[in-house]
Amino acid sequence: MFDSIRFLTQNLADVPGGDGWLGVGEREFLAGLRFPKRRDDWRLGRWTAKMLLRGRWGLPPDAALDQIEICAVGEGAAGAGAPEAFFQGGPAGVSISISHAGGRGFCCAAPDAVALGCDIEAVAPRSDAMVADFFTPAEVEAIGRLAAAAPEREALVANLVWSAKESVLKALREGLRRDTRSVVVEVEPFARPDGWNRWRGHCLQTGRIFPGVWTSGDGFVQTIACGEARP
Repeated sequence: MFDSIRFLTQNLADVPGGDGWLGVGEREFLAGLRFPKRRDDWRLGRWTAKMLLRGRWGLPPDAALDQIEICAVGEGAAGAGAPEAFFQGGPAGVSISISHAGGRGFCCAAPDAVALGCDIEAVAPRSDAMVADFFTPAEVEAIGRLAAAAPEREALVANLVWSAKESVLKALREGLRRDTRSVVVEVEPFARPDGWNRWRGHCLQTGRIFPGVWTSGDGFVQTIACGEARP
C-alpha cells in the first residue's frame, strides 16, 4: 500500500510572498486567520500540498495553482477539518494529509479510497507529564526501553510516538478530538535510523489497524499512517 503514496516536504522560505496561487475559497479562509504564525503555517501547508499534487500526483504539470484548492470539509461531522483536494471545481480524486512544524511542511497523497494520515514534528524534549497524560502505559514502557538502548534518542522516540498517534488520528479523520490514548502505537527497533522504519497503530475503539512508516533528519521526525479503504 505504501508504494502508492507520494510525499513532499517544503520549507517556509519556499512559499511565495503573494497569494495569487491560492483559490478564491482559500483566500477567503486565509483572510479570517488573525495571527501571523497561523497564517504562515496554513499557507505553508497549502503550498506543500499543491506542489505535491501538481508535480507528483498526475495533475497537469502546468496546472494553474489557483485551480487546485485544498479545503477542510465536513464541518460539524466526523471529518471536520480533514483536507480535501479539488481541481477546477471538482474532486481531485486523491486522499491527502497535511502537517507542518517548525517552518517545515509535509504532505502525503494516495488513491482516494485510502485512509491516509501524516505528521511532522520537531524533535524536542517532551515532559514526563505530557507523556503520562497522552500516552498509554505500554507506550511509556516502550519509550523507556528504546531510550535505554540509545539514550541520545529519547526525545526522538517520544516525538515519534506522538507523531504516529497524530497520523493515525488523521487517517481516522478525527484528529485530536479523539482521546490520544485510544490509539496505541507499536514502534519497531531502529533498523534503519537514516531511512524509513516501520511502526503500527491500533485504534482501540474501532479495532482498525494502521501500518505506518517513519523517518527522521534535520531535527524532525515524519510519520505516515495508511489504512484500508474508509468504511
